[in-house]
Amino acid sequence: MLPSCESRRYNHFIFYSKIHAFMKSPLFSMLLAAALVSPAVLAENADRNKPMNAEADALRYDDLKQTSVFTGNVVITKGTTIIRGDRVEVRQDPEGYQQAVVTVAPGKLAFYRKKREALNEFIEGESERIEYDSRADVVKFTTRAVLRRFTGATLADETTGSQIAYDNKTDVFTVDGGAQNRTAANPTGRIRAMLSPRVPASATAPAPTNSPTLRASPALGSEKK
Repeated sequence: MLPSCESRRYNHFIFYSKIHAFMKSPLFSMLLAAALVSPAVLAENADRNKPMNAEADALRYDDLKQTSVFTGNVVITKGTTIIRGDRVEVRQDPEGYQQAVVTVAPGKLAFYRKKREALNEFIEGESERIEYDSRADVVKFTTRAVLRRFTGATLADETTGSQIAYDNKTDVFTVDGGAQNRTAANPTGRIRAMLSPRVPASATAPAPTNSPTLRASPALGSEKK
């Protein structure tokens, strides 16, 4: 039997030998990689954490106010998000979040598009004014507002109203009617919606027919830009 002091040294040697062996094992490497990589991978999936890139005919930047005003055929990209308009004003708060206001010339519509997380679906919207808040991850469409959901290239849902607010985090949107939504085809100004039923992925596809296939246009009912 080992003396008490020698016994403790022997136990410590066995303990640290096991730790050293575990740190060199493939399991430890996998756990370490998951701990270091997973948060970064998750962060990359959020458009609101991506840098904002812009193209335009002109730019006016105010460093003191942290504002950028882009004019002339403006195209903003932020991850999978695309925004187009004639004028885009971007403000950045002290924490780095950005708020963008998109406007267009009379008779035209500003454009917004974003891919839904982990789905082959896209959200598109048009209106005379678009406001995007990266902190809340909410986009608002004001005046002649249209919101569409595409499954691949197929139009699934379409909603029109005076103002539409879409929450990217929860996929919840609200639509308001009103005087700004009145047209010859819709004199009451009430909201209008076309919502397709959700078909489970396991559902059997319907048998093909000889009927012509209707192809949705992303510019349905709006001016060409």
